[in-house]
Amino acid sequence: MNEKLTRQDIGGLIARLAVGGVFIYSGLIKALAPAEEFAFAIESYKVVGPQLALIAANVVPWVELWAGLLLVAGVFTRLTAGFIALMLVFFELLLGQAWLRGLEITSCGCFGAAGSNSLGQEFVQNLALLLICAAAFKHGLGFSADKAMEKHEA
Repeated sequence: MNEKLTRQDIGGLIARLAVGGVFIYSGLIKALAPAEEFAFAIESYKVVGPQLALIAANVVPWVELWAGLLLVAGVFTRLTAGFIALMLVFFELLLGQAWLRGLEITSCGCFGAAGSNSLGQEFVQNLALLLICAAAFKHGLGFSADKAMEKHEA
């Protein structure tokens, strides 16, 4: 079977690799660091207490890592892209409430404790990732494990 390669397939693959790669990197850098560093960043948003922040700091990096890996591989592509989009919306809500409340956030925690952009820059960056994620959701099935399995089952 010779299928024609489309720009949408290539764009969807690039979108999957970009968003998935960002989530793999983000999850890995936080998973390899002490959980307390990320927990401190989570606490600075003043939404949860120290215990829940530590639980989140132990869970979120692995969720990000696995979601990124699934998206890059194209496994459950639409479901994974939708899940990542929901995470991005949640992150936007956290950033937005901190921004509106004028909280002093020294590290957003997005890419570990090493450094951080301003909340406004992180907000815009997440919006861009959300748009790219939409492209992965809509056009990301090309060159995916999902597509390969679909062909195998047919």
